[in-house]
Amino acid sequence: MTDKYAVIGNPVSHSKSPLIHAMFARQTGQDIAYEAILAPLQGFAETLAQLRSTGYCGCNITVPFKFEACKLATQLTERGKAAQAVNTLKLEDSWLLGDNTDGVGLVRDISRSLLLQGKRVLLLGAGGAAYGVILPLLQAGASLTVVNRTVEKSQKLQTAFDGKVDICSYPELPGKQFDCVINATSSGLSKEMPDLPVAIFDAGAMAYDLMYGTETPFMKFSRQHGATIVMDGLGMLVEQAAESFFLWRGVRPETTAIIKALRNPQ
Repeated sequence: MTDKYAVIGNPVSHSKSPLIHAMFARQTGQDIAYEAILAPLQGFAETLAQLRSTGYCGCNITVPFKFEACKLATQLTERGKAAQAVNTLKLEDSWLLGDNTDGVGLVRDISRSLLLQGKRVLLLGAGGAAYGVILPLLQAGASLTVVNRTVEKSQKLQTAFDGKVDICSYPELPGKQFDCVINATSSGLSKEMPDLPVAIFDAGAMAYDLMYGTETPFMKFSRQHGATIVMDGLGMLVEQAAESFFLWRGVRPETTAIIKALRNPQ
């Protein structure tokens, strides 16, 4: 019997998840079906209940339902608890296991080009995207600093992670340098550039934008001001999907060829 999975969001038609999981299924020989489901903004719980009643085995969650999914989960992984948001649910008869695979996806993609152990990492933003990636970055051995326009949000984040991250404001950045700068803000959507000093990148540094599909102002700035490696978030997207697939199926897809195929469609 074909096992059913889905991604739930609003909007959701743009999602690459059905394509990615179809590629995973072909590669691994897993018998699954995967679709995109648009849930009403006030109807996520009802949509999830309908999937459970019709035999779905798991689902991915995208905006704006990750926080609600976390609350509905009956059990959370360590990553899900740390993120306070869930992008993956494993559905069983009596329980919902909630996980957040975004951070491990980011770390795996970065690690193709940069070993994070002992590296000074600057994370831009203190919103939901930042919460989702902090624990795996710390577990990878990064020395992490968070900068956000609203210092109070940074302080709240620092408290949530037991003081294991440093925080600073944008005016405090001049004079500091980092081995990796990660943009976890939505600035790329509005074509804005975070207020970074031009000397923020140390020699051989990486710049990583969680957005994908376009050259953001942050990426352009990074190329112009010393970043040796500049990456978008497509690899993270594939890697977090692979972690979800592994959680559901116990099989880990090989991602390199799939990332390459998505970057260079025939």
